[in-house]
Amino acid sequence: MVAVLILAGGAGRRMGGADKAFLRVRGTYLIDRVLARLRPGPVAISANGDPARFAGYGFPVLPDWPCAGKGPLAGVAAGLNWAAENEAESLLTIPVDTPFVPADLAAQLGPAPAVAVWQGRQHHLVAHWPIAALPVLAAFLAAPGDYKVRDALALIGARPVPFDDSEDPFLNINLPADLALAEERASLS
Repeated sequence: MVAVLILAGGAGRRMGGADKAFLRVRGTYLIDRVLARLRPGPVAISANGDPARFAGYGFPVLPDWPCAGKGPLAGVAAGLNWAAENEAESLLTIPVDTPFVPADLAAQLGPAPAVAVWQGRQHHLVAHWPIAALPVLAAFLAAPGDYKVRDALALIGARPVPFDDSEDPFLNINLPADLALAEERASLS
């Protein structure tokens, strides 16, 4: 079984501090767009702050564990721990600000470990992590360093999986211009 972790823990600084999960594209929250595309297994949300904002979804909200303050990899570690407790074989991670991910992402990134690539650009957090990566990732986060996702993916031997879509299926919304682009792209589909 593949568990899914939606990474919604970013501070949204480049979006003026907005909670990106609740930005809208064509009137639909980004989190709802991601959920509509992906539901291969149990779902959890990685987010710090008040978990009550996600109460209407009925999914567990995982704070960074056990290493808060170490970026998105802390969320991935929490997700792997949660997935292991739920007897999943692997964990698919998707940032909440990627509203166009393919509906068959889990199948395309299988088997784990794997990471999505579009036109030579690796989308580090669109990845498929084996549960066996948890102790490796925990050791990586326990050591001093800058905790880059690409380094952790290399450490677990994640293979790059190219996607040949004409438009970036992993467009992520970091800036107001990205939100405008996503709005335009959604209006054409």
